[in-house]
Amino acid sequence: MARSNRERTEATRLALIEAARRLFVEKGYAETATPDIVAEAGVTRGALYHHFEDKKALFRAMLEREAEAVAAHIEKLSVPAGSPREALLLGASAYFDAMAEPGRTRLLLLEAPAVLGFESVGKIDRENAEDTLKTGLSVFLGPEADAGRLQALTGLLSAAFDRAAIAIEAGAERKAYEGAIADLLDGLVRA
Repeated sequence: MARSNRERTEATRLALIEAARRLFVEKGYAETATPDIVAEAGVTRGALYHHFEDKKALFRAMLEREAEAVAAHIEKLSVPAGSPREALLLGASAYFDAMAEPGRTRLLLLEAPAVLGFESVGKIDRENAEDTLKTGLSVFLGPEADAGRLQALTGLLSAAFDRAAIAIEAGAERKAYEGAIADLLDGLVRA
């Protein structure tokens, strides 16, 4: 059965994103050249520039896809929780699971800020997993939570999750970080 033009276009775009991801994980952004990406994807250089302005735009598309996958994994695993605290702890565990995908920590937390800048990466994070965290914290803290404090806490906890993911990737004990996240949440209630 013949594929439509739209299906072929999407397949080419996806092949480029997946090839770029493999190479960015293997070599890093700086050491990955566009000819390597098109060869890995099995497409022409023209196809690359038809879909993406440059290598940075391709990196951004790959990063957005990764961030969406992390957010979807968190949403899926934290919904069936019994209490707001349990939902946040399940969300933290789901985040660590999602970040265990080979190369994901490097791409999202190490390469991305260097390539796209802190503000661009922060926007992608806010549109994905950080929004889920903010919603969970809002329920956890209750309706009396100050909006400014909620935003600050969301940013701080998001940074703590990221730092934990980097440490876990480097070989630290995941259970210790999950326990520390529980301690942080419990401290918020007492504060």
